[in-house]
Amino acid sequence: MGEGELYIDGLWARASAGGRREVVNPYDASVVTTVAEADAGDVDRAVRAARRAFDDGEWAGSPTRRRADLLRRVHDLLLRDREEIARTETLDTGKTLAEARIDVEDVANTFRYFGELAGKDGGRVVDVGPDVLSRVVYEPIGVCALIAPWNYPLLQASWKVAPALAAGNTFVLKPSEVTPLTTIAMIRLIEEAGAPPGVANLVLGSGATVGAALTGHPGVDLVSFTGGLATGRSIMAEAAGGPKNIALELGGKNPNVVFADADFDAAVDNALNAAFLHSGQVCSAGSRLIVEDALHDRFVDVLARRAGAIRLGDGMADGTESGPLSSAGHREKVERLIAVGREEGARLVTGGGRPADPALGRGFFLEPTVFADCDRSMRIVQEEVFGPVVTVERFGTEDEAVALANDTRYGLAGGVWTSDASRAQRVARRLRHGTVWINDFHPYVPQAEWGGFGESGVGRELGPTGLREYQEAKHIYQNLAPAPTGWFKG
Repeated sequence: MGEGELYIDGLWARASAGGRREVVNPYDASVVTTVAEADAGDVDRAVRAARRAFDDGEWAGSPTRRRADLLRRVHDLLLRDREEIARTETLDTGKTLAEARIDVEDVANTFRYFGELAGKDGGRVVDVGPDVLSRVVYEPIGVCALIAPWNYPLLQASWKVAPALAAGNTFVLKPSEVTPLTTIAMIRLIEEAGAPPGVANLVLGSGATVGAALTGHPGVDLVSFTGGLATGRSIMAEAAGGPKNIALELGGKNPNVVFADADFDAAVDNALNAAFLHSGQVCSAGSRLIVEDALHDRFVDVLARRAGAIRLGDGMADGTESGPLSSAGHREKVERLIAVGREEGARLVTGGGRPADPALGRGFFLEPTVFADCDRSMRIVQEEVFGPVVTVERFGTEDEAVALANDTRYGLAGGVWTSDASRAQRVARRLRHGTVWINDFHPYVPQAEWGGFGESGVGRELGPTGLREYQEAKHIYQNLAPAPTGWFKG
């Protein structure tokens, strides 16, 4: 990558202390490259640059057409470089090249959507009377600290960067230290598209050092974070002392409810996608299957057989269906939870260990794993595993299915499989989850809000509400016929 991967005030720079960090390919533990490792001083420089750029008003006060044009140029540049960026994403994360290509398309669509949305909302008029002009307008919130996760580094960053720019904000972006490469590429494209100096800033480094310095900086007006629950709670507590605006997406333990009248082949196939796409390292993974009694045994048998046949390998290779986990440390965490599941009495139907294929021995692989005979008391059912592990529970009635699906402190997403249209809508309305799919799992569109109930987070990304997260509402009240009030008589 070279010696200049921090982007501050329109310039590419080294870390001030000269720190470097290795980026590792999870397929074979080889070092892909090294990148800069920032410190608190670099964060301060980046926030101050973003503050100056916001306060001078060039970007915040620019016509919405200018912002929309920038976002559309980024969209076009992403499509121009899609193959190179997709290959970098696969090297960085281990996911298949097919998944990475879809990610780049989705990122481009996100920039296009917010480019289209940027100029459409002129606020609203409040009808007070003939002698008053009363308007509510929406203005940029200021300097945004954007912190993205390692599983979908480019996609999740785009969900923050695109609306922040569309609203007229400036930002400092910190990707995960595990997977920073495509985020660097995206910032280069934003620079190429013509973002003014200081509007877009990039710092690299650990959450403990760089992330903490960024979220705690007094020059930051909003923190948008996607990641773990514990870190989200810490950010929320710190923001309350500021106070700062926050938007948090903190994961989920997502139910996938299958009724006996569902299309069997479609439900099984989508259950595999729901649980094992990107090795289960998806915040909305359908890691908790809840299957009606009459269908349960057959469903588990077929699911386990097909899970055991998933082809693991190099994400760059044709025929690979699933790649490794992101890091050795993350694999160890998932393995500990698999051991807990066994100790708690869950029945291991397939998987549960590292693959025997010696060609995969250097990478961070785990077999797709299915646990049956699970119940809501088990940690493996209640805790977010974030790996290729699915648990199966069973139910007898619709009410029981809903109760099980809602028995989680999270509430990000869920699925319902049934051929009964009335039941589908009835159950979807009762589920306390931010996204509910009916006879499908995983699709999203930039036009629709994304976020969760409960401990899955605060606020929404995407859709019109995703833009509102980066705006302040202002009421402008103009008296068109000013006159003395006569209130005070003296």
